[in-house]
Amino acid sequence: MIFADKLVRLRKKSGMSQEELAERMNVSRQSVSKWESAQSVPDLEKILRLGELFGVTTDYLLKDEIEDEEFVGKDTSECNRKITLAEANEFLELRKKASWRIALATFLNIAAVTQLIIFGGTTTLSEPPFPENAAAVLGMALLLVMAAIAVGIYLYTGAQSKHFEFLEKEEFETEYGVVGMVKEQQKAFRNTYVMNNIIGACLCVISPVPVFAGALMTKDFTRVLLLATTMLIAGVGVVFFITAGVREASMRKLLGEGDYSPKYKRRARLAAKISPIYWSIVVAVYLAWLLFIDGNKHESNSWVVFPVAGVLFAAVLGICSIVDRNNKNDDI
Repeated sequence: MIFADKLVRLRKKSGMSQEELAERMNVSRQSVSKWESAQSVPDLEKILRLGELFGVTTDYLLKDEIEDEEFVGKDTSECNRKITLAEANEFLELRKKASWRIALATFLNIAAVTQLIIFGGTTTLSEPPFPENAAAVLGMALLLVMAAIAVGIYLYTGAQSKHFEFLEKEEFETEYGVVGMVKEQQKAFRNTYVMNNIIGACLCVISPVPVFAGALMTKDFTRVLLLATTMLIAGVGVVFFITAGVREASMRKLLGEGDYSPKYKRRARLAAKISPIYWSIVVAVYLAWLLFIDGNKHESNSWVVFPVAGVLFAAVLGICSIVDRNNKNDDI
């Protein structure tokens, strides 16, 4: 009876209906109804899956007493945002659509450069379809139009999910059911993710083949077309990478995995605070060197300041991270 009460409580908190829970558990709605009315108890495998789905321990589900949920998840002591199941589903759906929009915009940018090369190549023909100046103007005009469309797609896609930007920067807490739902979608998407990356990698690897074939050709315009073909093949490969990567990244954001873990978010916030000060000092050192050390020399070595500063930035960030962590420990 206690298990049934806990299951009802968890399901209602997650916002699921009996039908949705049955679908996620791969059982009939009648089975869920029996579990919640204490007419039957799921087997151990189903209990483990329920614990994963709702983000609670199996001990909590199996104990014969009503108590607060033993939530399995991240330390939420510093969290100031909570993601509901509905918000998580909305975010994943938005990123699914965004993956195709971002891929399309990226391909448009590649295609814009490609058509410019083709227009330029037409001037090598014995009877070019356009005068040289007209080919350049048409190519540049089309490039700007395609680039503008791509930028519009990027801006629209960013605006659609702007209210979820905090997922990349802030620490957050997920409500019951979110972790299990995301892990289930991630598992279902795994084969597609791997296949898209394989196809993208294969296309990028074979993309230079037309260029190699062009080396055997004598006509310049044929070589130009083969170069354009190489760029388009690589562009299609990039489309596969992006559509898979954007969706996988959206799931990792919700789960707080990899580059979206609290550790990396804290490091990113620290870098955002340090960068303006650090690079202002670097520019000041560069200008001082240029004015007072090199003076009127024809050749200046002051440029070395920037690559050295780039290498040292990682060390500075690491030291600041250690100091920041020690200060937090002292406060505790």
